[in-house]
Amino acid sequence: MTIISEQRRGGFLGVVERSWRKSGYEITSVNSSQRLPAIYAKSPDGFGIRLSIGGGGQAFFEVATPCVEKSAVADPTAATDGPNYAGGPIPRPDVHDDFWSAATPPPPPT
Repeated sequence: MTIISEQRRGGFLGVVERSWRKSGYEITSVNSSQRLPAIYAKSPDGFGIRLSIGGGGQAFFEVATPCVEKSAVADPTAATDGPNYAGGPIPRPDVHDDFWSAATPPPPPT
């Protein structure tokens, strides 16, 4: 729910991209849109992953599984720690972070 400002979105995606590459993920595509950027990757075990920045600067992670056989999955036995938005609208981000929400470009690396 952290607001990622337009000035910090590229840096946020860059941090994630470096982490994914270090973990052996293949970067398959990058959308470098200033307003709604995204990065697409494939994990070493075939999962498709997308990180996109949507309206209001909210980050969305989406994962697609490789081909698998359908199997029964039990319902969760524990309640979620945070809000559960399943089946309902996801609210706009509302958490301000001094770094990621800043309206200024990030400082140069030291």
